[in-house]
Amino acid sequence: MTAIALPAGLGGYLRQTALPPVEDWHPSHCGDSFMRIARDGAWFHQGSPIGRKELVRLFSTILRKDADGFVLVTPGEKLSILVEDAPFIAVLLEVEGEGLGQRLTFTTNVGDAVLAGADHALAFRVTDGAPVPYLDVRRGLLARIARPVYYQLAELAASHDGRMGVWSDGVFFAFDPS
Repeated sequence: MTAIALPAGLGGYLRQTALPPVEDWHPSHCGDSFMRIARDGAWFHQGSPIGRKELVRLFSTILRKDADGFVLVTPGEKLSILVEDAPFIAVLLEVEGEGLGQRLTFTTNVGDAVLAGADHALAFRVTDGAPVPYLDVRRGLLARIARPVYYQLAELAASHDGRMGVWSDGVFFAFDPS
């Protein structure tokens, strides 16, 4: 596998809690990263899996969705990346409280913890003829909800205004695609 060069200064973002301000970076498009995020959340470079979780985490922090697709962006470079479905997978669910006071915190395959609510919507989309749940993680980047987590959501289902769904942080998320 060819070595992947990390832009100078980005390694420090792994040790910080704040994400890099990718929305403020506007370099010219430099080409293709030769990277792909598979439907199952695995990351690849030139067809080979990226096995180091820390490296995947780093790349996930500089991922952005632009009008023309997904890109990895730094202050000096912008490279396209292929994303087969959603860039992240929600692999864990922590439930606090119940009913209207319930709070659902999802953890993604890259370590992001996301509280579903007004700023991080949970929505269903029809994929391959079936409704599939997705969570808005950040800046329009979605996490597909893993099947075991989906089953947890189904166990938490409640009825509200004649629709089935779940509550989180004061917001009701209906299970039906809209």
